[in-house]
Amino acid sequence: MNDTTPDTVPATHDAPQGQRRLARRVTLVNGIAVLFVLGLAAAVLAADALLLVFACVLFAILLYKLSEIMHRRFHLQRKLALGIVVLLLGAIIGLGGWAMAPQISEQSTQLAKEIPAAIERLQGEVEQHPLLKRVVDELPPPEDIVKQMSSLVPNAGLFFTGVLGALGNVVIIIFVGIYFAATPGVYTGGFIRLIPQHRRGRAREVIDEIGDSLASWLLGKAVSMLIVGTTTAIGLSLLGVPLALILGIIAGLLDFIPYLGPIMAGIPAVLLALSISPEMAMYALLLFAAINMLEGYVLQPMIEAKAIDLPPALVIVMQLVFGTLFGFAGVALATPLAAVLSVLVKMLYIEDVLGDRPAQGAAPG
Repeated sequence: MNDTTPDTVPATHDAPQGQRRLARRVTLVNGIAVLFVLGLAAAVLAADALLLVFACVLFAILLYKLSEIMHRRFHLQRKLALGIVVLLLGAIIGLGGWAMAPQISEQSTQLAKEIPAAIERLQGEVEQHPLLKRVVDELPPPEDIVKQMSSLVPNAGLFFTGVLGALGNVVIIIFVGIYFAATPGVYTGGFIRLIPQHRRGRAREVIDEIGDSLASWLLGKAVSMLIVGTTTAIGLSLLGVPLALILGIIAGLLDFIPYLGPIMAGIPAVLLALSISPEMAMYALLLFAAINMLEGYVLQPMIEAKAIDLPPALVIVMQLVFGTLFGFAGVALATPLAAVLSVLVKMLYIEDVLGDRPAQGAAPG
């Protein structure tokens, strides 16, 4: 009897501990599930607000990166460098907008009228071709195309509807982005304090990696947008395509959206060129193909060399998914969201969970 007594005591003592551990795990899993469902519901119900906040963060990262470059090069205080960056950007955009505002307003209004007329002429020309007629019949009505174009083009006639809301969003992005960029440590530090202490160091590493990747991508994309917009406007003007300035602005803005953006920008230009002659439409199509090749084979690799090399299929899938869920704003922000997702998967899952960390001194893949 004395030999069996020590064996039975630990068994009865371990049973409650095992039950408590199991209860804690079940509670933790249930809590994570509830938080996930609540977070998903909040994301669906407040999708527009969350996308707007993400746009504010992107603008803040861009301002912070530019101010950091000025801080290192000219040895200025960080907030002074940020103030100079904001003033320079405001002066460039303000003076450029003031100089080109009348022409932009006139051309955007004219573009909204010319696109439906170009589609009607195209429909009339292909009536004798059954195959082409079937394709053109699938096109949306000209009125719907005008509404889609109006959301992309500054149209004075829509100032008190869609454009007014867009201007409000731009104001929010500018001011919130400046506040974020002025004191980034307050916001990142507050977020990190929500994480357990033993994981805060890794959380800061992940946040820094996301910030560096997005900053490099944004700087490269800003240069790419400027080059694409300027090249498109000059090329269309040399070809004799009408409304070259506003078409160049549209091409530059839509270059923010990889792969789908150049296609969306090329459609109105080719339609307008087709209203002049089929040869002009072919030249415009070749121009957009050449600019797309320049962007895809020269500018994009330079951007990815400094940021994250995102697979094209992943970017397109993200654009389709976020476009379906959140509309055009989801399509526009799909690429930086994919970059954030790529960093999270690489650092938190591949490296931390799977333990597949790159060797020290090895180049990142």
